[in-house]
Amino acid sequence: MLRFVLAVVLLLAPSVAMADITGHARVIDGDTIKIAGERIRLHGIDAPETKQTCKDDDGKEWRCGQEATVALATIIGDHLITCKGDERDRYGRLIAVCYVGLFRLNALMVTRGWALAYRRYSNEYIHEENDARLHRRGLWRGEFMSPWEWRHLKR
Repeated sequence: MLRFVLAVVLLLAPSVAMADITGHARVIDGDTIKIAGERIRLHGIDAPETKQTCKDDDGKEWRCGQEATVALATIIGDHLITCKGDERDRYGRLIAVCYVGLFRLNALMVTRGWALAYRRYSNEYIHEENDARLHRRGLWRGEFMSPWEWRHLKR
């Protein structure tokens, strides 16, 4: 009996840990969405916080956190989103790579300059970040504080 229980646990463990979720997403902020009640944090990226502001080339302040949220909502539109992940963060959110069709939302947000590669957790999107910086897309069109530094100062 014990062997049977162990065999079942070993067979089920990977499927329980791995989560694939597909559905229409509601955007929470520039790096967090919700599908079917499940909060999902986009793996390897960090977007400005909703209340965060940045400065444009002329030094004028603008609401970059809100614009990052709008950018993610625009990319998603009314498409079905598929997210794949197997970890949770300290807030209980699924950490995942999410797709709109064949395109990774995580990479698109960084390529378009609305999020940074979150090197503390992943080196996956550094190339996309360098490309956004080079072409002055999104946040890179002016001055900004990294989201992790901004959060640290607000605590």
